[in-house]
This record gives sequence, structure tokens and C-alpha cells, in this order.
Amino acid sequence: MPVTDNTYKSAAGALLPAPPEPPALWNRNFRLFFTARSAAVLGEGMVPVAFAAGLLGAGRPGSSVGYALGLWTAAFAVFVLFGGVLADRFAARRMMITADLLRLPGAALLAVAFAVGSPPLWAVYALSVVAGVGAALFQPGVASTIPRIAPDVQRANAVLRVAEALMTMAGPALAGLLVAAWNAGAAFAANAATFAVSAVCFLLMRIPPTAPSEERERGSFAAELALGWREFRSRSWLWGVIAIWTVYGLTVAGPMVPLTASLVTGDHGSAVYGALMAANGAGSALGGLLALRIRPRRPLASGAVALLGLPVNLVLLGLGAPVPVLAAGQFVAGTAFAFWLVMWSTAVQTHVPQEALNRMHAYDVAGSLLMMGVGRALSGPVAGVVGTEAVLLTGAGIAVLVVGALLAVRPIRNLPRLARTVAGP
Repeated sequence: MPVTDNTYKSAAGALLPAPPEPPALWNRNFRLFFTARSAAVLGEGMVPVAFAAGLLGAGRPGSSVGYALGLWTAAFAVFVLFGGVLADRFAARRMMITADLLRLPGAALLAVAFAVGSPPLWAVYALSVVAGVGAALFQPGVASTIPRIAPDVQRANAVLRVAEALMTMAGPALAGLLVAAWNAGAAFAANAATFAVSAVCFLLMRIPPTAPSEERERGSFAAELALGWREFRSRSWLWGVIAIWTVYGLTVAGPMVPLTASLVTGDHGSAVYGALMAANGAGSALGGLLALRIRPRRPLASGAVALLGLPVNLVLLGLGAPVPVLAAGQFVAGTAFAFWLVMWSTAVQTHVPQEALNRMHAYDVAGSLLMMGVGRALSGPVAGVVGTEAVLLTGAGIAVLVVGALLAVRPIRNLPRLARTVAGP
């Protein structure tokens, strides 16, 4: 009997059936999810440009842009834990459709308001809060949906990370073109269209039903939130990473964005800053591509080592390196952070039970976002006292210590790679 594509020889020489091919990643559900996420990230990238153009163009003070974006962040941070509980209670897909349908009319109202004139600030702030609440209801479901539709969770996260990096770069550029050709209303209209695309994609998805082992009697809202907290605390590797990451967000990730913007813009101009952010986005795409190929046995340990690329970027910024060197540093930082994100997302999605995944992701996002927000708020006053360069260099040192802490904690360092498959197409 000849050896064919469907057979192989064992060590003893016997012909055995070949192992089945793994399911294809690009099944119908994943194609729809990929389209929805790409559209959503493209739309999110347009919002800061649209707010800046619309409010500043109407003669509003620069602080109004910060307030609008800050209220979005605050609403997201406050409601994301509720979004996690609701996604576990009512199904993630349903909550994501609801979130898109909540945000779509808000973006459409902003489009009309900025197209016909200058809307009152209270209306802009209120609609920004609505958008933040919608994002909080949407985000927790992302983590639990990927393992249900993707036969290869790490590969799916890597592909999505590449797409998100590209859309993050494309969003501000597209918003700028729309503002230049028409007005800020056009950018908000395009943002509303991305919510429509996302909602339609999720409506068309057919996710396999919940496994019987995952079904249980639901308690009150407070009880579900408390149960999620107990699930969170029971995994030392999970809360260990979050605890270490709160320090990182407060001292490194939070201050890095506003201080980089102020330092680079002040020294080289806004065009150079935009080019550096593009280099960072290109690095993020490379990090996702590397995560497609590299499958470490210890994903969190490998991701932590990759994070050493971030302090390199901070040192270059703090020392005032030439622009080409700064671009290289941003590229390395983007690559490092994207690779870590894929390793972290994959670890959470494969090690946490499906019925608790939405709440786990919500606790992760809430903790990280809260401390990053505090870090951003404190970065300006601290830099005013000790200097921007000193804060960046200190952050570089702390970033190295964070990597050491991640590798020193045994449950984090030794967490193995697991595979999770889906039953449906």
C-alpha cells in the first residue's frame, strides 16, 4: 500500500492514518469577526481627530477636546465591569450588537451637529459618555468570542493584532482627509458607519451554543460580580500580572503617551510625531506577524522578555536621540508590545473558563485603564518638577524591573501554552 496524503509510516513501519488537518482559521465566523473588529478600530482611531477638528474649528478651547475624550475614558472604566457581567449573563454576541446599536445614533448625531454648525458642549460631552458606555458593553465580549470561533486562538489574536495596528494608523489619516475635504461631521459619519458594519457582521455570525458544562444558574448582578472577583483571585498568574501591570501603567505606559507627544512635538513638530506613531504602528504589525510564527511553550515568559523593547524606546526619548533613531525605537517598542499583547490575550482566553472569561477580561481592562489614566494625569505635574526626560528615563528603569517581576513570579513564568478548539464552523 503506497504512502499517500492520508497515511504515514509509524516508527515500526506500519501505515497509519494521517492526523486530521487543523480547522482553517478563516471560517465564516472569523471572517465576520475580523471585519467587525477592523471596522471598529478604524472608527475609534478617527474619533480624536474628529473631536479636535470639530471643537477647535468651532472656536472651543483646547481643554474641551481633553474633556470629551476624558469623559469617554471615564465612562468606559466605570461601566466595563458591568459589561463583563452582562456579557456572561446575556451572551457576548448579543451585548456587542447592543453596544454597536447604542453608539451608532450617538455618532450620527455628532455627524449632523458638526456638519450644520457648532453643537453645545454639554451635548458633545453627553454623547461622548454614551459612546464610552457602549464601548464598555462591547469590549468584554471580544475576549470570550475569539475562543468560540477560532480553532487556533494564538493565530487569531496575532492576525487581529496586525489588522488593529494597520487600522490604528489608517483611522487618523482617513479622519484627516474627511475633515480636509468636508468637515468634522464627515469623520463622525464615517465613525457611525463602522458601528453599522460591526453590528451587521455580528448579526450574521452563528456561534456554537454554550456547552452544557458551562451552563449554570445565574445569581443577582452583585453576586455575579463577586463571583467574577473570586474567579479572578483564584488564579495567581492572572492577578499577579494585573498587579504588576498596575505599576507599569502608573509609571510607564500612562506617562509615556502624553510625555512623548509633548517632547517630540516641542522639539521636532507635530509632523515628526505623527511619523513616529506610524513607525510604532508598523512595529505593532510586525509584532503580530511574529506571533503568527512563534509559539513559545511559556507564552507569558516569552512575552515578558519581548517587553524589554519598550525601555529601549524610553531611553532614546529621554536622551534626545536623532529622529531616525527615535523612529527605530518606536518600531521596536511597537513590535515588543504587540507580541506581549498576543501572548497575554492567548493565555487568558485558553486558561480561563469560558463562563468567566468576559468578567476576567473586564477586570483586566478596568485595572489597566484606571492606572494608566492616573499615570497620564500625574505625568504633567511630575514632569514639570523633575523634567520630562527624567520621567522617561525613570520609566525605562521601572519597565526593566517590571519584566524582572513578571519573570520572577513562578506561576507567571511557568504558565504553559494551551490550545482551545471550537466545535462549530
